[in-house]
Amino acid sequence: MTHPARVVVVGDVITDVVAVLSGPLAAGSDTAAEISLGGGGQAANTAAWVAAQGVDVTLVAAVGDDDAGRDRIAELDRAGVDCAIDRVEGVPTGMVIVLATDGERTMVSQRGANLRLSAEHVERAIAAVPDAGHLHLSAYTLLDAGSRGAGLRALAAARERGLTTSVDAASAAPLRRVGAAAFLGWVRDVDLLLLNADEATALAGGLDPAAQGRALSATARRVVVKGGAAGAVWVDRTDTVSVAPARRVTVVDVTGAGDAFAAGLLTAWLAGATPAAALNRATDLGALAVSTIGARPRP
Repeated sequence: MTHPARVVVVGDVITDVVAVLSGPLAAGSDTAAEISLGGGGQAANTAAWVAAQGVDVTLVAAVGDDDAGRDRIAELDRAGVDCAIDRVEGVPTGMVIVLATDGERTMVSQRGANLRLSAEHVERAIAAVPDAGHLHLSAYTLLDAGSRGAGLRALAAARERGLTTSVDAASAAPLRRVGAAAFLGWVRDVDLLLLNADEATALAGGLDPAAQGRALSATARRVVVKGGAAGAVWVDRTDTVSVAPARRVTVVDVTGAGDAFAAGLLTAWLAGATPAAALNRATDLGALAVSTIGARPRP
């Protein structure tokens, strides 16, 4: 095992308003909840979890030139993330309202400044970290037309510099909107593609996870399908299949669990871990994330 080189994470920064509901949502009335406000966003969360593993990490993103944006950057600084974050005037920092109950979460999103992430900013930020060895992209950047150029440029710039690459598929509904063929064209030949069960179904159809991984390995060199309580599956082009069971923990809030999983997987794999060991590390961090409220590691 070796210490990984710097990881560059490209994607979104969000303010999360998380409401962990006491029971089913009472539409048109009141539902008791435990409510918290703090940093979120798939890319920002993953970067924070990577930093918590002792790996150097740079986050490339955009926030509004507002108090929320300054707060989000300050949180990431404290978490040990190097921030290459553009402050965009005239638009708010992104915000998500998360309703969490029964091991599920529903999100209401305002993408805000994340839609203004530019290819030029991404290019400059990647050029400024010559010690980087890997680039991880949140697919939200690709799924929004406003930031798609930045996501495509991130992958291209990484390849030009010899970095390995990974993409987290992000969310099933926008994947269906853009279409499987378009998305798979954008991420062709990435080194690692991460998906949950719904995202894998959107891209590969209703197969079992190993079969979905095999189908998608025609696009990505390695594919990891996360099945929540069913565990996770790794498939690569040599037909290697590894499976890791989910950890048995009390689920408090699933927000950020996939981001913690991604960080565990990446830092282990980049250090030279086997697929099985990388999956086990990923499921350990995912279990830690669902055991607490919020999307980031505890200080």
